[in-house]
Amino acid sequence: MAGFQGGDVSLVSSPTICPDELQSNNPSEWGIDHSSPVFNALSNPYLQDDCIQVPDAASKEDDTTIVELAIRTALPPSTSTLYVERSIYMQDVSRRESDRQFATNRHNASSLAPVDGGFGAWSFLFAAFLVELIVWGFPNAFGTFLDAYLRDPTYTSQKNAHLLLPMIGTMTSGIIYCSGPVTYPLIYRYPRYTRLSMWIGAAICFASLFGASYTTNIVNLVLCQGVLYAIGGSLLYNPCITYMNEWFISRRGLANGVISAGTAAGGLVLPLVLPNMIDRYGTAKTLRILAIVFSASLLPMLPFLKGRLPQAKVIGPSVKEDRKWAKNTGFRFVMIMNTLQGFGYFVPLVWLPTFASELHLNTTNSSLALSMLNGASVIGRLSFGVLADYIDPWLLAFITLVGTCLATFVGWGVISYSLAGLISFGLAYGALAGGWSSLWTGFVRSVAQEDPRLSTTLIGYLMFSRGLGNILSTPITAALAHPKGISGLPGRLGFEVGDGKFESVIVYTGTCFAGAALIAGVRWIFDKSSRKVNPQ
Repeated sequence: MAGFQGGDVSLVSSPTICPDELQSNNPSEWGIDHSSPVFNALSNPYLQDDCIQVPDAASKEDDTTIVELAIRTALPPSTSTLYVERSIYMQDVSRRESDRQFATNRHNASSLAPVDGGFGAWSFLFAAFLVELIVWGFPNAFGTFLDAYLRDPTYTSQKNAHLLLPMIGTMTSGIIYCSGPVTYPLIYRYPRYTRLSMWIGAAICFASLFGASYTTNIVNLVLCQGVLYAIGGSLLYNPCITYMNEWFISRRGLANGVISAGTAAGGLVLPLVLPNMIDRYGTAKTLRILAIVFSASLLPMLPFLKGRLPQAKVIGPSVKEDRKWAKNTGFRFVMIMNTLQGFGYFVPLVWLPTFASELHLNTTNSSLALSMLNGASVIGRLSFGVLADYIDPWLLAFITLVGTCLATFVGWGVISYSLAGLISFGLAYGALAGGWSSLWTGFVRSVAQEDPRLSTTLIGYLMFSRGLGNILSTPITAALAHPKGISGLPGRLGFEVGDGKFESVIVYTGTCFAGAALIAGVRWIFDKSSRKVNPQ
């Protein structure tokens, strides 16, 4: 059978024409129209070596159908050298590109510093500890400055002095706490400016203390020593939490405990040092000395405060934040409990030196009680930080809150009528209440899993809720701190110190912890029952 074969279909009994003849002659001489199937078939580039028979008029209709069937039938793959070489070339390019990408990924993975250990992680942790010591230690030791301000007529003679002066320390720590939801999104949106912001924060802290040393106006003191210092402290402290979630995963509770211990360490050292400095140099010169010492201590540590992940790998603004955590019932309970704890926790830190003054203790002994409280907090923060990696945080929260409630009512309200009783209260309170923030990683882990960005975001909101309690607790307790007119009683209870001035303050503080303990206990029992019903 002669002629063109396309699949299983053939054209027969007609004149034969080849593509080269069609190109050298007028198609109309063969009776072929440009729109005919035969012309289209001969123009097919895959048919350059085949000829085709031209149908005559009698069989044109049938042959047209045959040609159409031939055209529609799939041709075998081309064996042209050009296409084979091109296919091999593209495969080679694709393979080389895959090898290059694999090598790049392997290099990037191997170049990252290890997590949970190594020089990078431990050097960062030490530097972050020192930042926490300075940034948080100063407001935690502000009670020493407050006692000096309240004994100086230069300040007490001004309007609303007894209301505004206690607000300095509260504003400092409160603003730093509440800055998390604002600063953390900015850190992730502009990661290349994070380390620069820490240098700026260090400069602001220096300027705030140095500027506060040259003013005796209470409002200016609040703005410099309170607000401005808090802004600089926020720029310094918040990136540390972001970087911590990159450097530590399985040991994140330990890392958080070590960093938090810096707060207590600052509160331990500064109350022992500041009274003698204030007595010798006065508050103004003491502030200048602190500004210089803080800056000299911070600057060598800043180079070690950096993230583990390259900036290109840090999640940027293109990633939309998942807010499913806001609907998590357990985290809502954590927020309420954390806020109540914040409303109570900062009260002794502010009022303990003043309480000690009412016991007619000298400034050294007055600061000793606060120092012991913060010293015990170092142990509490480290211990609860380690335990948070292994034990149910709700159980730990219930234990610490019940213990703190008892320490407040018994230790402060009953036995703190002498120096020994006051120091005993400080030790118990610091060890139990001081470790609270170390539990945050345990609560966050169940919601954020191993997502460092979400972990940082949730810690920011926990800081914010606690900061609200920090800010609002001082004016509340300042309004409650009034003598009760019970000076005729023996005065053998902490409730009766200062003519009963602190009775309502102590009751308020203990009640906050009792409410938070109730929430922790209910949630712990609920979770324990749920695990029994659904073991998985």
